[in-house]
Amino acid sequence: MGSVRDNQLFRDVFNASPIGIAVENLDGQLLFVNPAFCAMLGFSEEELCRKHCVDFSPPEDAEKDWALFQQLRAGSIDHYQLEKRYFRRNRSLLWVSLSISLLNSRPSPLVIAMVEDITEKKTAQEALRASEERLRLAQQAARIGTFEWDIRTGVDTWTPELEAMYGLPPGGFGGTQAAFESLVHSDDRAELRELVEATLKTGQPTTGEWRAAWPDGSVHWIAGYWQVLTNDSGEASRVIGVNIDVTERKLAAAALRDSEERFRLVANTAPAMIWTSGVDKLCNYANQRSIEFIGRPAEAILGNGWTEGIHPDDLERSWITYSQAFDAHKPFRMEYRLRRHDGEYRWVVDSGVPRFSADGCFAGYIGSAIDVTEQKLGAEALSTISQRLIQAQEQERSRLARELHDNINQKLAMLAVNLQALQHGVPASAPELDRQIEEAHEQVVAIGADIQALSHRLHSPKLELLGLAAAAASFCKEFSGRQEIQIDFQSENVPKDLPDDTSLCMFRVLQEALQNAAKHSGSRHFQVSLRGGVNELELMIRDWGVGFDPEEAMRGHGLGLTSMKERLKLVNGQLSIDSKPQDGTTIHARVRLSFRAKSAGAI
Repeated sequence: MGSVRDNQLFRDVFNASPIGIAVENLDGQLLFVNPAFCAMLGFSEEELCRKHCVDFSPPEDAEKDWALFQQLRAGSIDHYQLEKRYFRRNRSLLWVSLSISLLNSRPSPLVIAMVEDITEKKTAQEALRASEERLRLAQQAARIGTFEWDIRTGVDTWTPELEAMYGLPPGGFGGTQAAFESLVHSDDRAELRELVEATLKTGQPTTGEWRAAWPDGSVHWIAGYWQVLTNDSGEASRVIGVNIDVTERKLAAAALRDSEERFRLVANTAPAMIWTSGVDKLCNYANQRSIEFIGRPAEAILGNGWTEGIHPDDLERSWITYSQAFDAHKPFRMEYRLRRHDGEYRWVVDSGVPRFSADGCFAGYIGSAIDVTEQKLGAEALSTISQRLIQAQEQERSRLARELHDNINQKLAMLAVNLQALQHGVPASAPELDRQIEEAHEQVVAIGADIQALSHRLHSPKLELLGLAAAAASFCKEFSGRQEIQIDFQSENVPKDLPDDTSLCMFRVLQEALQNAAKHSGSRHFQVSLRGGVNELELMIRDWGVGFDPEEAMRGHGLGLTSMKERLKLVNGQLSIDSKPQDGTTIHARVRLSFRAKSAGAI
């Protein structure tokens, strides 16, 4: 279906409706309103079509209204009906009966709201609460049929509403008690007759429920109330009463029982522990899986019984999470250890969402808990493996650094000395040999310098001898010269007596970050700062290059960001990245220090 606003047929139908109609998109924006809706609120169509669906709701109702609309938008429900309040243009309140439905139209779904002004009905209901019993009964249904039975003549007079309640046309009732009994379901006639006879004997008001067999074969439930009236002699002369069609209530109750039965069947076959709680925060249902896992009967789990199985170290934290979410009517997710039937504590993930009745009232929570012990053990094992890989990598780098620096470089230095001696011992008449020896000498010196630089990159001796600040400054200077880029380095209050693992971690993060930035950012200017605080050490690397999407980079195959994060985990540090395409990148690495930095020892 095209746009409702552009569909003349729909506009004509909606405009002719005496009930207010509004069409909204899935963002709650009004697209079309009919004249009845405009008249109800006192706005023009143009004014209303610039508003949002919750703009007319009182502030205390808007959040609940939007929550229901979000469920409709998410597809968890396709219809809901409730009675609520709206603000008119003059800010006065009116009560409406609101029916919201999702219409799967093209190009996009639409939401249709049917709005009926029930302000007068609400006002009448409030007045009826203070009236006598017959008026209170009359307010319970929109359609009420009344009758009057003259006991002396046997004439039974019905209103048209009562005739319709029994499936009869106006004037279709026979007018006798026998005609009435013929309309009652055969299985209920004897019981109803006993009720009437008891009323005639005692003179007391009576109520009852029975089924009416309609001429078309359908069956409807009727609730009745009647009262005996006496004449001047005190004899019973008339019976007056009201009937109400309660079929919808009966069907709803049956549907509710059926729904609850289906829910219990599904819940008891689910592999998760499923629970529900009422508005008092107390558990009022636990499925079979919960009973089997905990190893106690359902009665012992309900109420606050389920908390007895939570590990003492997790109980307070779990209860605070649950209570805060409950009070705010918000979903929650928490992890805690729960004692299994064999006494072993198992890690579970418990998730809960608020429940709301058809009229939008908060009804409690429903949730599920699953055993994630194996997943947690697997994650811990994976984390341990990652740490071991990094430690092994560092050990290998240290070994290579020692070998390059202490062995190969010394040999090359000795070779350079020998070549110089050979050069000085050759007669001047051998210019070609002299040139070759000089070139070899320069090559050897260059190789030695390259090997030494490689050694510093693998494992900087300055890091151990002079501290993190000096090693970082030296690396930035060497790296800028090698890459022909500009690096502005600053350090402030960096303690000399940092733990070795912290110094090494921050140094490696600096190396990885600068190498990545020089390779991918396209920038030739970089800023590096290293600052120590009272209980924190922060490293910042910034460029003004092309930027990138950090989340997408983490999902890629590169190890740069991953290795930096894993390194920082080893020292309880954190990595944060602020980067946008074409807007540069800033990387922050922070490590909490377990000792107080001394400014006197900072460089």
